Amino acid sequence: MTRTSRDRDDEGRARNARPRDGLGRPLPYGQEGVGRQPEGVVRSPDETLAEAQRLLDAGMPFHAHEVLEDAWKSGPEEERGLWRGLAQLAVGLTHAARGNPTGGAALLARGAGSIAPYAPGRPYAVDVVGLARWAEALRDELRRDGSPVPAAERAPRLRAD
Repeated sequence: MTRTSRDRDDEGRARNARPRDGLGRPLPYGQEGVGRQPEGVVRSPDETLAEAQRLLDAGMPFHAHEVLEDAWKSGPEEERGLWRGLAQLAVGLTHAARGNPTGGAALLARGAGSIAPYAPGRPYAVDVVGLARWAEALRDELRRDGSPVPAAERAPRLRAD
């Protein structure tokens, strides 16, 4: 791809077609990458949580974030903070796995704060309290150590079993 041939749509918005790895990092053109999540998919809350959990368990928190972001953007206004916070937690884990402890810690804290108001109602059986504990522990670890973490091994449980 040349400098003049950029990945843009008809309105000039970036549409990066570069292949990406399992953590969403761009790879050189021509390399085999991991398939991207389709954007704008409207799923039920149960489908969203199941797909996001599958991706988290597979060590693909960046992709889980994209699924949760769809729910954030398409869901009812009163639930947007929940879905936004869950997406932020997934991005926090993405940064932690990529070796960006500062970004990871910030997003984990922001995500935990976004979901906190939903703890009393536990919408869709989301384990808000457990997720907040997970985020706090990982945030503290990142601040102490800063080493990249294995995404699949550190994946949270979105719902209590």
